[in-house]
Amino acid sequence: MQNFDIFESDKLNDVLSNTLNGCDDGELFLEDNISESFVFDDNVLKNTTYNDFKGFGLRGVKDDLIGYSHSSDLTLNSLKEASDTVSSIKKGYQGKTIIDPRKTNYKLYTDKNPLNVIDFKKKIMLLENINKFARELDNRVSQVSVNLSGSWQKISIMKPSGQILQDIRPLVRLNISITLDDKGKKETGSVGLGGRYSYEKLFQSNVWKKEVKSALDQASIMLEAIPAPAGEQTVVLGPGWPGILLHEAIGHGLEGDFNRKKISVFTELMGEMVANKEVTVFDDGTIPNRRGSYTIDDEGTPSQKTTLIENGRLVGYMQDRQNARLMQTKATGNGRRQSYAHQPMPRMSNTLMANGSHDPDEILKNTKKGIFAKTFGGGQVDITNGKFVFSASEAYLIENGKITKPIKGATLIGSGFEVLKKVEFVGNDLKMDPGIGTCGKNGQGVPVGVGQPTLKIKGLTVGGTSNS
Repeated sequence: MQNFDIFESDKLNDVLSNTLNGCDDGELFLEDNISESFVFDDNVLKNTTYNDFKGFGLRGVKDDLIGYSHSSDLTLNSLKEASDTVSSIKKGYQGKTIIDPRKTNYKLYTDKNPLNVIDFKKKIMLLENINKFARELDNRVSQVSVNLSGSWQKISIMKPSGQILQDIRPLVRLNISITLDDKGKKETGSVGLGGRYSYEKLFQSNVWKKEVKSALDQASIMLEAIPAPAGEQTVVLGPGWPGILLHEAIGHGLEGDFNRKKISVFTELMGEMVANKEVTVFDDGTIPNRRGSYTIDDEGTPSQKTTLIENGRLVGYMQDRQNARLMQTKATGNGRRQSYAHQPMPRMSNTLMANGSHDPDEILKNTKKGIFAKTFGGGQVDITNGKFVFSASEAYLIENGKITKPIKGATLIGSGFEVLKKVEFVGNDLKMDPGIGTCGKNGQGVPVGVGQPTLKIKGLTVGGTSNS
């Protein structure tokens, strides 16, 4: 089996050029990926995994058709077999010359392989120390679950012109879940952090101890929670992680493929007011060290900051190369794929709402009654109409301008399209999520980031268990 030295073969360039001659676009995508994961639960190391894989994906694009073939066999013969499959889409067609992506961005993160900087024993020791520290802090702890994971991905993209684009992407994550049992009443607090850097940060005792305390605080607070009130409420979303609602309920509807196919609620609204004028939303894959960032996307286009909604007006979509060409616009560096075995498509990177002009304390003071949602759990969204259901894993009542009792069982129900118009105030405290997000679309998962300032939404339906 060969490796990435296959690029040095003149025959490779001949095969690629012949395959994509007459196509509108295409590339040879090669990936080298090493990953590991550790799961510590119930006072023992429950599971460890280590994966090392390489492969290529060959893609040819003609109009809205895609020919794609992939293999873990990095040989010229395997590439020729893939070429036969891909070439079938261009019979009787001669497309224009494929335009290469411009030069890549500067590096946004280290090339260091995080898996190699700390040895196996120290990784296990970290998990044991987190477990021990949590149990010593609170005698109500009944369960501690810790997950540590890291990966190192090298991608190389070759265009038929001979242009080669490369990126090396580290990624680490630490998740901690702690369950408290207080006289038979149980609640769980979950936290995490990560990004495109090496393991060293996660192993700093002040860092992981802070995360343990946050998980304990969350679980302890929820033990005192009362049932969430149901009905239409004013909802204040906290900064940072609540941006997941923005990502799911709004962001997916602004991806190019959904709009080209006219199945998004935002289709044909370019230039129209779709939100309160205080709302500006952008996608930015260039933020250093962030989980959703990348130097180039998986087609070779440099990442960039793309404004999607500006002062309430829809001004842009996130585009890969194919949809950008078919919609007669420019690619925005949002062509992403899970691995060499998957085709790229428009995906978010780090999706954020920009700062507004309001102090978050003033936003709360001006809210006589409502709900403050600090952290979200799971949710569902329908891209065609923007309707969503999200559960708040940590939330509180707002009474007379102050955050008071914790509540549980709160679900936020609505339409992303309508929520944008119901935004009353946007805070000036923009914060990003802790770096643990993964986005799913068409069976593919990719790392992403979200962020937002404090946000006040008037008239959002809240599902709960109390009618008061």
